[in-house]
Amino acid sequence: MVVFDMAGTTVNEDNLVYKTLQKAINNAGFEFSLDQVLAQGAGKEKRQAIRSVLSTYAGVSDEALTAKIYDEFIVALTHAYATEDILPQPNAVELFKELKSRKIFAVLNTGYDSATANSIITKLGWSVGREFDALVTASDVSRNRPDPDMIEFAMKKFNITDSSSVVKIGDSAIDIEEGQNAGCGLSIGITTGAHTAAQLMEAHPDLIIDNLIDLLPLID
Repeated sequence: MVVFDMAGTTVNEDNLVYKTLQKAINNAGFEFSLDQVLAQGAGKEKRQAIRSVLSTYAGVSDEALTAKIYDEFIVALTHAYATEDILPQPNAVELFKELKSRKIFAVLNTGYDSATANSIITKLGWSVGREFDALVTASDVSRNRPDPDMIEFAMKKFNITDSSSVVKIGDSAIDIEEGQNAGCGLSIGITTGAHTAAQLMEAHPDLIIDNLIDLLPLID
């Protein structure tokens, strides 16, 4: 089984989610850069991302403020995803087809809630059981990345008991940490999204690749 992150890994949305998150946070009276939001927020459940940005750069811990920013963010993101272009990352669909031909499960997981994730899937014209085999979102588990719960949820769905047979791939350091915490056989970073190769290296991935199709020789 291969577990893929969504935005920045299999979905190309030009960091739309983090630009929207940056705007929602800054509307509350802050002036954080996109790089700051990416550094602390990438890959995380989005309330968790807001908390991390506020605490790291402003020393702020305020759940009411976090909730207010999150609510504004969700409204803005829903509008953005309805109006902006969202495309598959290069070779994503081709990779899914090849995995299916090899009888390897492809699972998408994400720090988005279920409604947001499904709206993206719908806009791409994808569906569970066709392009990929399962979708696991932040709504499905009580603990989010870097905890291993989403990967363990997917393993249970397909009756997989040996985590060393699972590969995790994502474009943020927290994706890599999630795979490591789940005991995945490979935890792979990809440079198509939020974090640079240098930022990904800080999480000590097994490998870093630049294109999804580069995954195939690694799982022969």
